[in-house]
Amino acid sequence: MTSPETLTELVRCSFCGKPDTEVDKLVAGAGVQICNECVALAASIIDESFGGPTRPRVPVWESLTDVEMLSHIPRVAAHIDQAEADLRAWVQELRRRGVTWTRIGEALGVTRQSAWERFSGEE
Repeated sequence: MTSPETLTELVRCSFCGKPDTEVDKLVAGAGVQICNECVALAASIIDESFGGPTRPRVPVWESLTDVEMLSHIPRVAAHIDQAEADLRAWVQELRRRGVTWTRIGEALGVTRQSAWERFSGEE
C-alpha cells in the first residue's frame, strides 16, 4: 500500500518537476500534471509563434545541474508508469463494455493481436 508521504512525493509537475507545494496550481490529466508556471511558459511560446509578446524560451534542463537532472529521472519514469496504468485501466473498461480487440488496436495504431498481447492479461 502507498503511504501518504509517497503520494505527496508523486504530485509534481510532469514538465519542470516541482512539487505541488512549490507552485500556485497544479492541473492533473491522464497520467500527467502541469503547474501554472509551465502553463505560462507554454502560453508565451505559443504567443511568440503567433507574433505575440516574446519571453525567453529556455528549456528546463538548461537551468538544472547534472545531479538535479539525474534525480528527476525516477519521476519521469514514474509518470510513464502512471500513464501505462491509466492506459491499462481504459483498455480494461473498454473490454468490460464489450469493445473488440480490433477496435482497441485501431485506436492505438497497432494490430488486434498486438493489443491483445499487451493487454489481455488484464481481463
